[in-house]
Amino acid sequence: MHLTLSLQRSLQQTPDRLATIFHDRRRTFREMADRVARLAGALRSLGMQPGDRVGMLALNSDRYLEYVMAVWWNAGVINPVNIRWSVPEIVYSLDDCDTRILIVDDAFLHMVDGIRRTAKAPPLFIYAGDAEPPQDMASYEQLIDEAAPVPDAGSGGSDLAAIMYTGGTTGFPKGVMLSHTNLGSAAVQRMAEMPPLRGGRNLHVAPLFHIGGLGRAMVQFMAGETHVVLPGFDAVQVLQTIERESVDETMLVPTMIQMLIAHPDFHKYKLGSLQRLAYGASPSAAATVELVLERMPWLQLSHSYGMTEASPIIASNPPENHTEPARRSGLSRSVGRGVVGIHVRIVDPEGRELPRGTVGEIIVRGPNVMQGYWNKPDETAKALKDGWLWTGDGAYMDEAGHIFIVDRMKDMIVTGGENVFSAEVENAISRHPGVAMCAVIGVPSAQWGEAVHAVVMPKPGVVLTEEEIRAHCREFVAGFKCPKTVEFRSELPLSGAGKILKRDLRAPHWAGQARAVA
Repeated sequence: MHLTLSLQRSLQQTPDRLATIFHDRRRTFREMADRVARLAGALRSLGMQPGDRVGMLALNSDRYLEYVMAVWWNAGVINPVNIRWSVPEIVYSLDDCDTRILIVDDAFLHMVDGIRRTAKAPPLFIYAGDAEPPQDMASYEQLIDEAAPVPDAGSGGSDLAAIMYTGGTTGFPKGVMLSHTNLGSAAVQRMAEMPPLRGGRNLHVAPLFHIGGLGRAMVQFMAGETHVVLPGFDAVQVLQTIERESVDETMLVPTMIQMLIAHPDFHKYKLGSLQRLAYGASPSAAATVELVLERMPWLQLSHSYGMTEASPIIASNPPENHTEPARRSGLSRSVGRGVVGIHVRIVDPEGRELPRGTVGEIIVRGPNVMQGYWNKPDETAKALKDGWLWTGDGAYMDEAGHIFIVDRMKDMIVTGGENVFSAEVENAISRHPGVAMCAVIGVPSAQWGEAVHAVVMPKPGVVLTEEEIRAHCREFVAGFKCPKTVEFRSELPLSGAGKILKRDLRAPHWAGQARAVA
């Protein structure tokens, strides 16, 4: 599995087909391949060697797709930086995997000084915007213009392709190591479940730094389809783009879907070209599915369940499980069945497979499962046992193999499609001098699926406010990880071993909910 072969195939077979559409900028596969080969040459001239990590801190764009392919063309490893992170979180990830080159667009230029000042080994910065580049940064476009194209290095198979950082249970992000085979297998598995539309146009709205967005891009590259790219989610821009570019497929997280269909101008746009809408990152509320199909009854809805460590696909819930009979039977509330080429089990803590209908932990084995966590052998050993990936998600399986998630075995919150490990937020809150003890849990949210909720015990005599806790958190973690709500208590429930009983804190919030987690 060589990920750059998908681009080479399009260059050979459909060189004049549009490869990317980004606002008014349109490039064919011939043009894209030339730019990729030149960017690879430029990176090599800057000292990049095979296996080196190259990062990008940017909104979605056609350049983002070029960066991904150019790094692989040069046998390197991409480190797509989470655009919602704070400077300390970004610096941690760059230092952790020794990323020496970082491409930055206009939206994140304000972070460059902080990164340069605090990184152990400040990377070489490349400016990938449309204005004049800062004096202390190389110009992305100038590098491409002046570089000679280089041959594809032919990296593939078990060669490392990406380090995707995800939340850490200990408060530090973990670098998930994904090979060419991992990412390529996941793309083929998606295509086996939902064959691509011939000559299709896929709209990229989900962020490309995220495995969901990147994984979708891999499918489009393999299918030779046109990538229509928006910098991020804006309901009007999405509606306008679907109509203007005749987009036939896209992937959104449920919160985006809710904002789209609730927009007052939704009915003004011609959306008949859109044939498929995939949603991922978290299950969608039944009411949202009903409303989407009421507004667009011709649409094929599908849901994918996965995680970064599985590149990301594990299970798929196809359009036939979103029909009216399937919705009545409850199949639309499952995450579907294990995809082609992957083995899924529901097991007890000792790894013994459980009878159908019994809740246990989902474990997975397949060619899409990660190589491990970068420089974290202990964390890797906990997640990978005898070739099986332990997901931390509690679920049961029906007689036909449909998986129903009911709980989260690891202490993680999924809010707006982003994973937040409680320990990250707790570590930030605990650094406040007035906090004696705290616990962070996920609570139901109609908008976000789950919202981050903090329960804080102040030190004796100290008076704290919600905004004070949130402002303090923003100094250390990304905004989406900061508590949406804060509750103050004089004491927290503890077990006999002195551990905070989070189940007792969660119970009143989830009482009466149909699902234990969003």
